[in-house]
Amino acid sequence: MMTNTTLGHHVLVEMYRCDEKALNDPKFLEKVLCEAAGLAGATIVTQAFHQFNPHGVSGVVVISESHLTIHTWPEHGYASLDLYTCGNSTDTHKAFNYIRSELGARHTSTVELRRGNLEEIESWQEPNIC
Repeated sequence: MMTNTTLGHHVLVEMYRCDEKALNDPKFLEKVLCEAAGLAGATIVTQAFHQFNPHGVSGVVVISESHLTIHTWPEHGYASLDLYTCGNSTDTHKAFNYIRSELGARHTSTVELRRGNLEEIESWQEPNIC
């Protein structure tokens, strides 16, 4: 969960040695990302997934709290994900753990960012002048 000092929690994910068949199935990936959004406590707005030829999928689940995206390279057993949530009601780590399990990733790496530092935002706001 996010602290009250930032607006968003952004997790950049690399997943390696994933199930190649799963990485090339847009319906399966859509199901997994939508279920991950639900497990994280997010509210789904819409989703779009595209199958590339000869292989690979890109997809996005837009949530009220921001988005979950995936881009796959089945021929390499690799997926990159962008898990971005805002507010204090979501748990990005639940989404990450579920997706990792469903894709059968044998190795992952992540970079976590806190987005929208409120102190910095406030320092750039114009003072109220009456």
